[in-house]
Amino acid sequence: MNGLSEVNIGEFKKQFTGEVIVPEDANYDEVRQIWNAMIDRKPALIVRCTTPEDIIQAIEFGRTQNLLISIRGGGHNIAGNAVCDDGLMIDLSLMKGVEVDPTTRRANVEPGCTLGDFDAAAQAWGLATPLGINSTTGVAGLTLGGGFGWLSRKYGMTIDNLLSVEIITADGRQLHASEAENADLFWGVRGGGGNFGVITRFEFQLHPVGPNVLSGLIVFPFEQAKSVISQFARFTETMPEALNVWMVTRKAPPLPFLPEAVHGKEMVALALCYADDPEEGEKLIAPLRGFGTVLGEHIGVQPYTAWQQAFDPLLTKGARNYWKSHNFSQISEGVIDTIIEYAARLPSPHCEIFIGTIGGKTTSVAPEAMAYSSRDARYVMNVHGRWETAAEDERCITWAREFFAKSQPFASGGAYINFLTHDETDRIVFAYGTTWKRLVELKNKYDPMNLFRMNQNIKPA
Repeated sequence: MNGLSEVNIGEFKKQFTGEVIVPEDANYDEVRQIWNAMIDRKPALIVRCTTPEDIIQAIEFGRTQNLLISIRGGGHNIAGNAVCDDGLMIDLSLMKGVEVDPTTRRANVEPGCTLGDFDAAAQAWGLATPLGINSTTGVAGLTLGGGFGWLSRKYGMTIDNLLSVEIITADGRQLHASEAENADLFWGVRGGGGNFGVITRFEFQLHPVGPNVLSGLIVFPFEQAKSVISQFARFTETMPEALNVWMVTRKAPPLPFLPEAVHGKEMVALALCYADDPEEGEKLIAPLRGFGTVLGEHIGVQPYTAWQQAFDPLLTKGARNYWKSHNFSQISEGVIDTIIEYAARLPSPHCEIFIGTIGGKTTSVAPEAMAYSSRDARYVMNVHGRWETAAEDERCITWAREFFAKSQPFASGGAYINFLTHDETDRIVFAYGTTWKRLVELKNKYDPMNLFRMNQNIKPA
């Protein structure tokens, strides 16, 4: 237990301008809840910040009271690091400002913003930066772990488009970090997670996108999975950078464009987005329909913001989630066979296996240029275990772990830090690869007492 007293909390409340929440408060349970329902931690204190000064006060209080500190941005991280037991949860989710300068094509984004917040503000000017594929994800956590999505083949990882940050370090200093100022810290935050401080502002480069893009889904029968996934693997090796195609296999949701007989049955879907002239895109995607018998498709020109929200209904808050992930430089026959074997016995109707295609611009950066080093990864595969009740935990987690182990021989080096679960601390060094030693040196410099350790932790030496 922590040594926090009512007197200490009372004194802090008097001088803190944000909201302070304790377990007895009516909104405590609502505020402490995060996206993954498997995480049910109970902080001693939640402070909801609205300014950088609030954050400095909160960090100082946590440090002087010797409290475990967790930082919540969007609260979407699979490992649940946004919330801690018996410590201090610094909640940034109210800091949702986005400022777009359409002339310089730059955006300043506060740490509580979701992808939906950022996309909406940038798309008002026909601009965007590469983000993830679920609009309720937090910009902060996504960015600090690397970040990739539909636009990454054309414009790189999210961190490749990060120009600067304002950050508060463990000793309470407010620093500006960019290639020109505190460059070592800027190197570390681009992939190093929340290990080095709390970001109060991100500055991103924006690119002309949409506002309408050619996007959608093509669904094939599961019996043709070997042929479809094999052709997907070959097609994605040579497609232009403006086109992105992902593969997902799962039980078909009741989508209106699919025959009712298909609902609830295993299927293979190709999801695509073309971030250029839609007419040109139609020609480029035409071969995809020949990969098998098309059960249904829903492809057309729609707002980029709508496509960014297309998978939200399958990723709502409140379900139990457990992920396992590998990077691949190519999709070999061995991994295809393993995908098919495990997709044939999904332990819950909500589980899925997806391959996110990256490559393109994401591979054009040197591995040591920033903390994220997996520049040989052309595909990121996520085994997305998702179910509704605690009674299903063992069955679903066992399935995910077995699949992960069996597909491991075909994977490349590194791992995507944002997909690591709370029980994968043994993979952190592996995930960072060649940048690990420098990250430890940086942690020694900026957080030698490991104040920020509710993360995929880089322990100081």
